[in-house]
Amino acid sequence: MIRIREVKTKKEQRAFVHFPLKLYKGNEYYVPMFYNSEFDIFKPDYAFNKVCDSACFLALKDGEVVGRIQGIIQREANEKWGQKRVRFTRFDSIDDVNVAAALFTRVERWAREKGMEEFVGPLGYSDLEREGLLIEGFDQPQTFEEQYNYPYYQKLIEAYGFEKEADWLEHQLYAPEERADQLVTISQRLLDRFGLELVQAKSNKEIIEKHIQKVFKVVETAYSRLYGTMPLNQEIIDNYVKDFNLIVRPQDLVMIYDKNQEMVAFALMFPSTSEAVRLSNGHITPAFIKRFLHDKKHPKVMDLGLIGVLPEYEAKGVVMIMIGLLVNLLIETDLDHLETNLVLEDNYNMLNIFKHFEKRQNKRRRVFKKKIGTEQ
Repeated sequence: MIRIREVKTKKEQRAFVHFPLKLYKGNEYYVPMFYNSEFDIFKPDYAFNKVCDSACFLALKDGEVVGRIQGIIQREANEKWGQKRVRFTRFDSIDDVNVAAALFTRVERWAREKGMEEFVGPLGYSDLEREGLLIEGFDQPQTFEEQYNYPYYQKLIEAYGFEKEADWLEHQLYAPEERADQLVTISQRLLDRFGLELVQAKSNKEIIEKHIQKVFKVVETAYSRLYGTMPLNQEIIDNYVKDFNLIVRPQDLVMIYDKNQEMVAFALMFPSTSEAVRLSNGHITPAFIKRFLHDKKHPKVMDLGLIGVLPEYEAKGVVMIMIGLLVNLLIETDLDHLETNLVLEDNYNMLNIFKHFEKRQNKRRRVFKKKIGTEQ
């Protein structure tokens, strides 16, 4: 018999956070979240809990945890897009359609009671979090910013009546075999032509004090038209900055300013530290810190986190400037390649950037949706 229990106690919280570590034990592709940070979602003063309704549930079979799920009502996203949606995230289950159905049914009931009309996911609190179900690329390395899942998850989700809403693509980008030097030269000429300045901070402190607010301003403008985005308040931004300071080096944020000292574009990358996190099972141990610091200092792969260009500068060659800067990074360093994060399959502005590299599409992720039915 399957029982669904809402997470309330400390013991249940530990079971919720620990379950995927057990489910994916020994899996060479799964990269966990930082174990201790996952408990933040249960805190009433967690920044997102002030703008979202959230509930977490466990599935138990014969007294053993066999699944989990979180439901999120992102009020600001619903207001922005004129929707009444509940999101599901942190969905993990054994390969059992009945377990998955019981979890989805419980979230759907909770959302129906709150007046929601649509059920979508996997989506987190914001579009800067792990989202989308992996449906292609199960044998590919994952970035820390991504969520791995077993192939059978798609079957469990579709069996409940979910259908595709949107897909994201991911690529590995390599230095082009031809025109690499030419692209770098064009980039420099365009900077000069439009009176733009390439800026790189000397420290993370400088980034936080002088540039980070402008980065999020560009993000808000450049990404506002894309699927699932919503405004971020200052407390949420501060929460992301805390994580940013842990992972990013000053040279990993490339910024372009105009003559009025306004940021018009940026590229944010992360040294690939997913292997260190995977080997530690998300726990911050001395062995993890040693491996993490090594991989951060000597990365062979960089995760291409975000590229933002103000819309009014897209037609002024700024995109070509960013391409040249990234190509130069690949040819001037020991990097093997750039690993992109999620790009919507119809985000042609970003996909056109990738055409200038030797590339390989290696992963695809999907968000699903269904109507919330009337209670039986």
